[in-house]
Amino acid sequence: MISRSRAPFARLGAVLLQFASSMLLCTSAAAQIKVGITISTTGPAAAIGAPTKNAILLWPKEIGGQKVEYVLLDDGSDVSNAVRNARKLTAEEKVDVIVGPNTTPNALAMLDVLAETHTPMVALAASAAIVEPMDARRAWAFKMPQNDTHMATILTQHMAESGVKTVAFIGFADAYGEGWWREFSKLAEVRKLQVVASERYARTDTSVTGQILKIMAAKPDAVLIAASATPAVLPQKTLLERGYKGRIYQTHGIGTLDFLKVGGKDVEGTWFPTGPAVVARQLPPNNPVRKLAVDFTERYEAAYGPNTVTQFAADAWGAYLLIANAVPQALKTARPGTREFREALRTAIENTNNLTVPQGVINMNPKDHVGLDQRSRVMGRIMGNRFTYAFGG
Repeated sequence: MISRSRAPFARLGAVLLQFASSMLLCTSAAAQIKVGITISTTGPAAAIGAPTKNAILLWPKEIGGQKVEYVLLDDGSDVSNAVRNARKLTAEEKVDVIVGPNTTPNALAMLDVLAETHTPMVALAASAAIVEPMDARRAWAFKMPQNDTHMATILTQHMAESGVKTVAFIGFADAYGEGWWREFSKLAEVRKLQVVASERYARTDTSVTGQILKIMAAKPDAVLIAASATPAVLPQKTLLERGYKGRIYQTHGIGTLDFLKVGGKDVEGTWFPTGPAVVARQLPPNNPVRKLAVDFTERYEAAYGPNTVTQFAADAWGAYLLIANAVPQALKTARPGTREFREALRTAIENTNNLTVPQGVINMNPKDHVGLDQRSRVMGRIMGNRFTYAFGG
């Protein structure tokens, strides 16, 4: 029994206990991790953004024992929108990390925002220019897709081993196309492949007849189209309409179902490098990522139907795994929602070691913000209007 003289202190203790409990609940709520996402669900890159969004909708609602809130924005495949989204996510939503965008120009345009706000970004675009050369801005950028050099290595290997002597190049007139040209032209020289033509076109172009006529005049053994999603169909379709009979190669940027749908018979037989997750069930049994890639494939197909996994869906799932792997380490240093946590999360991601994702095994360091090696790509071919495994891995 509490004496009358001590009753006020008991009531004060109860009030303080209640206040402390309330503060604990508030702190717990504030500690929720917030992930910002900006991807292209409309515009020319929508065919990439759609499977990306599908994979994101499968992300778990907890990471490292902490609840997660996802803020998903569409950049409309537009650079200005991507920067606007980055500002909104960092200044208004105060996210801990950004995932996306899907396209290289958009990712490059966001670098300044990352550095200003000390917010890490896990890009879902391919060009090495997003993370190289390393500087104060790129220190905050990471990316899931393989570097162009990884893909160009296996692609030029296949060309050389298939007897290709001369090759023509046509690619996007932006950072994606230029990145591919830079890597491909260097490796073509090493492989003794003579580049007889080099052309460019815009993602929004409706005709490439002029460029294709120049390529046809050069009479190459093979043509490489360095483009992505459905806009990559246009040069190939035009080549066939003009009677081209040589080999046609594409990049890993074509890995969307819409590319197959729009391309139809015109893209049958196309050779392309790809991440292993796209052909997971066809990988050799000893492939180091096969089990995880098949597990993801089954999870994705259970939600969206058979044969629906793409390069971009797998990259999005890999982004979740990368962040989930880093969060526990960052939580030892700071609380979500703070600059200190964002900095700790960036450091934890940068030190990712031996993490298997559907597209490869990641080992990052301060100079390498991709961390993938030759286990991250195989050679594929479109057969029966599907992406199929050819060799590698």
